Amino acid sequence: MLIGILCALGAGLMWGLVFVTPLLLADYPGILLSLGRYIAFGLIALVPAYIDRKRIAQLSAEDWKMAMKLSLIGNLLYYATLASAIQLADAPLPTMLIGTLPVVISIFSNWRPGHPSESVAWKRLAPSLLALCLGIMLVNGSELNRLQQDAGTVRTPGDYALGCALGVFAVAAWTWYPIMNARYLRTHARINSVTWATAQGLTTLPLALIGFVLYAGYAQLSHSAFDLPLGPRPQVFIGMMLLIGLSASWLGTLMWNKASQLLPTALAAQLIVFETLSALLYAFILRGSAPATQVLAGIGLLCVGVIAGVRTFSRQPAIAHTP
Repeated sequence: MLIGILCALGAGLMWGLVFVTPLLLADYPGILLSLGRYIAFGLIALVPAYIDRKRIAQLSAEDWKMAMKLSLIGNLLYYATLASAIQLADAPLPTMLIGTLPVVISIFSNWRPGHPSESVAWKRLAPSLLALCLGIMLVNGSELNRLQQDAGTVRTPGDYALGCALGVFAVAAWTWYPIMNARYLRTHARINSVTWATAQGLTTLPLALIGFVLYAGYAQLSHSAFDLPLGPRPQVFIGMMLLIGLSASWLGTLMWNKASQLLPTALAAQLIVFETLSALLYAFILRGSAPATQVLAGIGLLCVGVIAGVRTFSRQPAIAHTP
């Protein structure tokens, strides 16, 4: 359990980077940020794929089909909708929606567990879920108030509504991804977590390349003023794509796969809170300011919720399996 928790923490630290990237590259469309990130992820995955080629060759057609589904929904569609939501509705609303993932995934995974050992009585799970909910409300409420007071740009109601819809879609995509990913890894224990992360990178590459060609064609037909293929700041764009492609995509996926194999799904879902905490940490570093008291209180509640969730699952009685 300790190794699983540390892997989930590492994945959260890596994933937090993807929340500041749309702000650093605000002049780039969200879909292009997603395509660029996963082209970089796919190219980076070619190196471990060559090193791990024996185990890669042992993956079945079923494995590759599942890896492609996970890549399309949990990678490309998720980050395209998240980045676009951040740019349309600004950071607080999408962060608030994504911050509900620990609760949403815990509820869905406990409602329909893949294995009896993953199921926990709702009354035992409720305290940690309540603490997470309250923490998320405090953190995001403070951030929303701050941004409304300091907003330098005015967004139309249509932009805000579209950003909200895209944020909800991102939550749905990443609710499906960790549950299905964890269950597939548990039912196919022969698959190594490194091999599975690399396989997802390899399946992402052709999807991202096709998406880039389609987007470039659309931009050409619509006479877009955006400077394709690398935009107005090519060096910054390439650098950020390589950074999040390596850290948030390959390394983050690798560590999350390991955590998914070692932890019950409902517990792993609650540990996604590390992503929210990391995103806040990077945002405050980028902002050059300390968090408000309300934010600190929310972070404290998030930590309490995680600790309560760990204690709930660590006290699970062993289940005897009939041969």
